[in-house]
Amino acid sequence: MPLFFIFIKISRGASKMSEKKTGFIGAGNMATAIINGILKNKAKSADKINVFDLDSEKLNLMSQKGVNCMESGKELVKNSDIIVLAVKPQNYDSVLNEIKDVVEENKVFVTIAAGISIEYVQTKLEKQCPMVRVMPNTPLLLGKGATAMCRSESITDEDFDEVYKMFALSGDVAILPESQMNEIIAVNGSSPAYIYLFAKSMVDYAVSVGIDRDTALTLICKTFEGSAEMLRSSGDSPETLIEKVSSKGGTTIEAMKILNEREVPKAIFDAMAACTKRAEELGK
Repeated sequence: MPLFFIFIKISRGASKMSEKKTGFIGAGNMATAIINGILKNKAKSADKINVFDLDSEKLNLMSQKGVNCMESGKELVKNSDIIVLAVKPQNYDSVLNEIKDVVEENKVFVTIAAGISIEYVQTKLEKQCPMVRVMPNTPLLLGKGATAMCRSESITDEDFDEVYKMFALSGDVAILPESQMNEIIAVNGSSPAYIYLFAKSMVDYAVSVGIDRDTALTLICKTFEGSAEMLRSSGDSPETLIEKVSSKGGTTIEAMKILNEREVPKAIFDAMAACTKRAEELGK
């Protein structure tokens, strides 16, 4: 299968979702971000959204949004057309075992957990339900998400479009083959943590030389934003952009020497490979 990314953006006018009921098992940060995106953009009314979580406080917060809070995962599945499994990978077995007796073949399932494949869910449910496998990231909370997804062969275009819009309302979406879904976790799912680590190191240095922490963080954040826009819009490769900043005999090139001597690029590469390996372990 060829390597490809398909990025699609939708306009607000095209963001209206169907009247199908969407259910979320798990009401944590990611489910909250998705639901907030739906409600903020008025893509679906709150009464078309169902939620279940073992944490009553999370359900109370959801109730305040006007969504329907269910008493069990089974009740949610019975009353939902599309079910988003918004729980940690380690909890998938228990959740799927609980609900499988009430699952019908026409129910659409969405997995957003690292390493959890379409086959894994279908095998545990003992049903070939239509599915979408999704890897979002935490900036989805701010409407700045970067999401990758793939589809099962059995899902209709209509249902896939419904799931796609669910995430596109809060950022950009790339459609990939499932063969790349473990590898993409290191690219968009886990990568915010790498950026935060880099930012922390920069802030720590600034503070060590007497620069105010908040001032440093403001400048660093704006630098990240501008650098991202340069990558997106300049038409230059990352290598070319590095060269343009690294004037011969200047300050940047000295910093780059240390980063390369310490094998920072290799460390990042190896870290991403470790991320992919762990995703493969979680899916077994």
